[in-house]
Order: sequence, then C-alpha cells, then structure tokens
Amino acid sequence: MRRTTALAAIATAALLALTGCSDDGGDDDKATKPAGKTASATAADDGRAELEAAVSQYTKAFFEPDADTGYGMLSKRCAAEIDQGAYAAQVEQAAKEYGKQKVTTVSVDQVSGDMARVTYEVSVPKFSQQSQPWTREDGEWKYDAC
Repeated sequence: MRRTTALAAIATAALLALTGCSDDGGDDDKATKPAGKTASATAADDGRAELEAAVSQYTKAFFEPDADTGYGMLSKRCAAEIDQGAYAAQVEQAAKEYGKQKVTTVSVDQVSGDMARVTYEVSVPKFSQQSQPWTREDGEWKYDAC
C-alpha cells in the first residue's frame, strides 16, 4: 500500500511538472546545439532558438516516454531533487495516461544570461505553461521547473 501511494505521488508530481513542458513536433536533430557554441550568449544570439528546441525535445521525451533523454535534460538542481527511477515511472505514467503531446505555440518570454522563461501551449491545455524556468548549463538549456 505504501509503495502504491508513493508511486501515485510521483505520478502526480510528474504531471504537475509536466505542465511546464512543450513539443512543437519538430525534428529532434534541430534540438542539438551546434558545435562551437559557448555558454555565454551575445545580444545577437541569446540562445532563443536552442531554447525553443530544448523545450520541444524535453516534452517529446517526456511523453514518448524516453526517460533517459528527459532526465538528461533536467537542470543539475532538478536532477538532485528527482530520483532517476522515480522520473522514469513518471514519464511512463504520463505517456500511458495522455499519449504523445504536441506544443501548438511556444515563445521565449525572457532570457537573462543563462536563465530563461518560456510560455507555450500543449495540445492538452492543462499541460500549457506560462513563464516556465529554464537554465543554461555547459551551453545546453535544461528544464528547471522542479
């Protein structure tokens, strides 16, 4: 009984965290960072395109489910808070209950150095999110809404 309650709590937490995810259905190959990119963004290139691609890739992984990819896209802070096995259970449950989801719109609200906020709509409205936090670590955008 205790394990069932714990798994239900994990699934609920995953679904709440999921409200911060998006997927534009785009090509995952475009979500990877071009070679030579640095973590510091310039005014002309603040990483918005890479951020939008990362949001899409993360959401796709979450609903596939592809727990390894999704967990690898968590910020260091979130990975320290979320056990990888528990995360895998979350994505399995989300995929089972909701199937593949698709972002219908995505916009970067703000980028300030290595911190950003993203708003997007998902095909199931309850997963749409406003001002979801993301962080750039080692030049890669990471989900930071844990």
